Amino acid sequence: MSRLRSSCLLALMALGALPFAAAAQDYPTRPITLVVPFPPGGSTTIVGRIVAEKMSEALGQSIVVENRGGAGGTVGARSVARSLADGYTLLLGYTGTLSIGPSMYPNAGFDPRKDFASIGRIGTAPAMLVVHPSFPVHSVGELIAYAKGHPGEINYGSAGIGTVGHLAGELFAGMAGLKLTHVPYRGTGPAMTDLLGGHIPMMFSPIPAAYGNVAAGTLRALAVTSAQRSSLLPDLPTIADAGLPGYEAALRYGLVAPAETPPAIIGRLNKELRAALASPEVLKLLANDGAEPLPSTPEQYAADIDREEKTWSKVVTALGLKGE
Repeated sequence: MSRLRSSCLLALMALGALPFAAAAQDYPTRPITLVVPFPPGGSTTIVGRIVAEKMSEALGQSIVVENRGGAGGTVGARSVARSLADGYTLLLGYTGTLSIGPSMYPNAGFDPRKDFASIGRIGTAPAMLVVHPSFPVHSVGELIAYAKGHPGEINYGSAGIGTVGHLAGELFAGMAGLKLTHVPYRGTGPAMTDLLGGHIPMMFSPIPAAYGNVAAGTLRALAVTSAQRSSLLPDLPTIADAGLPGYEAALRYGLVAPAETPPAIIGRLNKELRAALASPEVLKLLANDGAEPLPSTPEQYAADIDREEKTWSKVVTALGLKGE
């Protein structure tokens, strides 16, 4: 009788799983929403649109990019974490949101490890230290010297408290022994607008958001924040080489879905993401925006998120920013 009951239970479980298997097999049957947790105009939007457009072609359904900004990206991330795990709501994962935000905000409302199913990495990109042309510095060394002579008088903008641009500035100030004043915005776009208008003198901007203005001469680039030079800007030094040894603050992009999203759907999305990242068209667009493609398996991206969260949480704690 016990064996019969067990067999019936297993049969019922198998039958219950059939609708999910069928749904995964037919996926997608309608448009997909890709949430970018920042206002339009920033690097996350640029990268998200590049990948979404190419993946849409292979999936046979459009991927609609939707910007949901607020609280350093945690508002949008929280909304996706609470969405149905059916593959129709995805998140553009970002170092600032998944690896820094949970440490910065005690009530972020999501756990980057437990509340998301990783789909895969998109790529990595350094930020670029840029200044308004009217700002009287032309190198990292000159900036450090000027800031030391004007303690607390130099403002720098970022996409919000807890973003990579914010911590890149705090790390720079801490390592150089400076006092800079952070001005948080609701996304990279608004911060870039004020930088271009001369309302703030400097910013640690994602390369995709600043490259065009640097090329046009409306902004001056001093250095990149990665350990190695950018392939897009090979003549631009790293901050470490330009006067602050040991400095590094890069970011990564990827795609995640709500936890419990069926593995078959995750697998399909990973397959199409990797195919998109192998496309010459996508490679060129990402390279033009300063991003280095870095495809991965879902497991590899999950390991990245875990490792980056541990690394940045230490930085947040060391700088006394935890819990702001």
